[in-house]
Amino acid sequence: MEPTAWPGVFRLGRDLYTVNATPGHRVYGEELRLERTTEYRRWDPFRSKLSALLAKAPRQLDLGPPSRLLYLGGAHGTTVSHLADLYPSAQLFVVEKSASAFPTLLEVARARSNLLPILADAQLPERYVADVGPVDLLYQDVAQRTQARIFVENASVLLKPGGRGLLMLKVRSVSQAAPARRVLLDACRELEAGGLRVVETVDLAPFARDHHAVILRA
Repeated sequence: MEPTAWPGVFRLGRDLYTVNATPGHRVYGEELRLERTTEYRRWDPFRSKLSALLAKAPRQLDLGPPSRLLYLGGAHGTTVSHLADLYPSAQLFVVEKSASAFPTLLEVARARSNLLPILADAQLPERYVADVGPVDLLYQDVAQRTQARIFVENASVLLKPGGRGLLMLKVRSVSQAAPARRVLLDACRELEAGGLRVVETVDLAPFARDHHAVILRA
């Protein structure tokens, strides 16, 4: 198991791993690998867009470590469970609006004390801004037409000056017909008009078709 450029992320062959914060337990059926006295969880890039981004080896990705992170669109907790492995000392606030996905996210959080799930709509940050407070890193993975606007609205009230952002842009949730490149450029323009700086964009194919990671700075 070899360390990568991102602290806490390891590589074995082409596969990425994090150290399992809850040894013996899986979150989504991932492979567990024991080396000496350390157990690692395989981070599947076809199940996690952040793993897909790391597998593409972006040039300018700074993962932290943050002390406070806000994750919009936690779903069933696949990616946030790996973030909890990476940042055991950080507070990870996870917003999810789906009442069907939230119980699974809660189960993941019960085993990881640094995960703090919030049942809320990411389009309404005023509902949770008082509970979360300023964060160092804002991560978004939501299937909404107004993804860039949602990110800007959350960043404007929650992301610290100089903070970092990651938007996993789902192109076909924005438009079924427009070319992916145009959707990406329009999103970047909206993000920059909202006071954010686009550092780099990364196409997540072949792991996630019509998805782009947008790396940002406040």
